[in-house]
Amino acid sequence: MSVPGTLPDPRPAPTAEPVAWGDTNEPARRLALLKAGALQNAILTSANFSIIATDENGIIQLFNVGAERMLGYRADEVVNRIRPSDIHDPEEVAERARALSLELDTPIAPGFEALAFKASRGIEDIYELTYICRDGSRFPAIVSITALRDDHTDLIGYLLIGTDNSVRKRVELELNDAVAAAEKANRAKSDFLSSMSHELRTPLNAVLGFAQLLETGSPAPTPGQKRSIEQILKAGWYLLELINEVLDLALIESGRLTLSGEAVSLMEVMLECRAMVEPQAQQRGIGLAFPRLTTNRYVMADRTRLKQVLINLLFNAIKYNQPGGHVTLECTLCRSDAIRISVRDTGAGLAPEQVAQLFQPFNRLGQESGTEEGTGIGLVVTQRLMRLMGGEIGANSTPGVGSEFWIELQLTETPQHASGALELVPVAPVPHGTPLRTLLYVEDNPANLELVEQIIGRRSDWRLIGAADASVGIEFARVYQPDVVLMDINLPGISGLEALRILQADPVTAHIPVIALSANAVPRDVHKGLAAGFFQYITKPIKVQQLLDALDAALALSQASPGPAAQKEPA
Repeated sequence: MSVPGTLPDPRPAPTAEPVAWGDTNEPARRLALLKAGALQNAILTSANFSIIATDENGIIQLFNVGAERMLGYRADEVVNRIRPSDIHDPEEVAERARALSLELDTPIAPGFEALAFKASRGIEDIYELTYICRDGSRFPAIVSITALRDDHTDLIGYLLIGTDNSVRKRVELELNDAVAAAEKANRAKSDFLSSMSHELRTPLNAVLGFAQLLETGSPAPTPGQKRSIEQILKAGWYLLELINEVLDLALIESGRLTLSGEAVSLMEVMLECRAMVEPQAQQRGIGLAFPRLTTNRYVMADRTRLKQVLINLLFNAIKYNQPGGHVTLECTLCRSDAIRISVRDTGAGLAPEQVAQLFQPFNRLGQESGTEEGTGIGLVVTQRLMRLMGGEIGANSTPGVGSEFWIELQLTETPQHASGALELVPVAPVPHGTPLRTLLYVEDNPANLELVEQIIGRRSDWRLIGAADASVGIEFARVYQPDVVLMDINLPGISGLEALRILQADPVTAHIPVIALSANAVPRDVHKGLAAGFFQYITKPIKVQQLLDALDAALALSQASPGPAAQKEPA
């Protein structure tokens, strides 16, 4: 029907589209399609990622804005012209082909096949190779490659998404340089600690050694002299304790402390610890109560360091106790596979804020002005040692009641070689008429040589030959065939370790036990010496009884395997 005054429209009337009544989601779908298209376009035009698509033969079909920015090529310079492998470092591509050929046990040719082989078989593949830009510059890239397939799962191409890895590589390089510098600093620190230990122990050896001789000499010292000697020994042993604790802490922090993991008998360790702390407890009037273990349990730990931990806790409990107090050591199962060892005292106790500061280096919790000496790092070393052994340490305390320090360790199975009981072997006195035994001491320090001469002089069946350097000592060993050799490590010319190797390699002297007597007391040095073949390794300052026991053991071995007959002692 036409409107009056108008001509009819010659075009056919439009056919009305069918309307789906109630379909109100059409605008939403169109909006979603627009957003998806915009998202895909944003991805393809992203300048932060290189997106490269190829056909099934690896020829580049799509080269996005990010690829243009990163590599310097325009899309029209590479599309339908080259493969992605053509802009990678060819040597790295060839190396990848060789590595994949070995990994997958199939020949893979250098080129695009080396990049796409895994993806073509549905294996997720992310590789790192160097891209070569249009201007010849290079940068490392992380590339993820995926196979593209049509609706029938036929391969139609590959998609490679790459990111510039230069920043991460630079950070890695800087980190590696920092780690190398730290390791170098640690080695220097370790060497310094070893040197410092030696330099401190050498004079301290003379101080403590001669003081021990004066204390037990004949005639006996007067009461005034005895008090003076006691002060010298007390100060000397305290200085040695300070040196040991500082070195232990430094070694732990540098990561150079080596611990052994072994099945350790709690019964044996507790007996040894009790023997070491009982004299101090008796001297102070402190009672000791140790558990009677009906079953000899074993824990996984380093035996020497576990003893160090327990002795430190026991000494602290004795030292900071009240007169007439007591110390109790208890063992309880805290889990089916772990045991807790507790050391309780009846001292003054600690406030909660003091307990919170217990394991801080050089913090003596206000005891600096007290009568008890200490370094404030013993508990720090103890805590670090427990962590290294896979254990835990903690403390509880009540002011006016006392304190409890505890450690927890993993239980382990009883070793097959373990015996059921401990056997104490008494040391027999030296009988009259015992043949004279010869000891050779290689030492360049006159004070140390004189100290050992005086120690040896107390045994009528021993005689000492001295040598001021290793060359003379080796000749004396060959000529005079001593029963035992005492060897310093830091000697002029040939070191004690090298002298040991020479003695071991010579059939004339190989049978002679050699004891190291050295101020090199860092655990690394001790382990190195024992591994080299020393019979025992005794550190300076000398403990007289320890040296005598070591000599008795070495002489017993020497007597069991005698060598060539000894010649006359040198004049």
